[in-house]
Amino acid sequence: MPELPELRGRHVVLEPMTAAHVDELLAAATGDRSAMARYVEKAEAARDAGTQVPLVSRRLTDGRVVGSTRFYDLEYWDWSSSAPGPASSRSGPGPDTANIGYTWLVPDAQRSPINTEAKLLMLGHAFEAWQVRVVRIQTDARNQRSRRAIERLGCTLDGIIRRQRPAADGDVRDTALYSMVTEEWPTARAALEAHLNP
Repeated sequence: MPELPELRGRHVVLEPMTAAHVDELLAAATGDRSAMARYVEKAEAARDAGTQVPLVSRRLTDGRVVGSTRFYDLEYWDWSSSAPGPASSRSGPGPDTANIGYTWLVPDAQRSPINTEAKLLMLGHAFEAWQVRVVRIQTDARNQRSRRAIERLGCTLDGIIRRQRPAADGDVRDTALYSMVTEEWPTARAALEAHLNP
């Protein structure tokens, strides 16, 4: 997998997550240091396996780590048995598909430009640097606030996956699956930039 550089905006910088971030993440999340160390170790192992790219969100106004996010479920399609065609002729430097998720922010960073700009940076990297064909974002189907935020990014609801996984509240969650395809990115990018720079 190509190395992911730091992704820098005006409000947030997304840094590749390493063990050096454990204390700053712990300060943002509170809780047990050993649990946070395991969280980071698992994220690094997934990165080393090529299935995820975990990132730390650092607020630029005060330099404080305010959360994390990541690319995950990176897929590289096998085109070797396909007939030649316009779709199969493109071979970008990154995966064919990527999901964005595992996102959390401290309360005072929520409802700020940080999350929107982080998504703009990540979508831009996925579509422009990696040349992915689709980015997917999912959330608990009951979480209307999260669903509205995903829709404001320019993503389209693909459907609801029923009883997809355990939910954070101990129930069984239905998952709302959204996506954005390559052709939709320029319009979404313009709208996100306009939102961040009114």
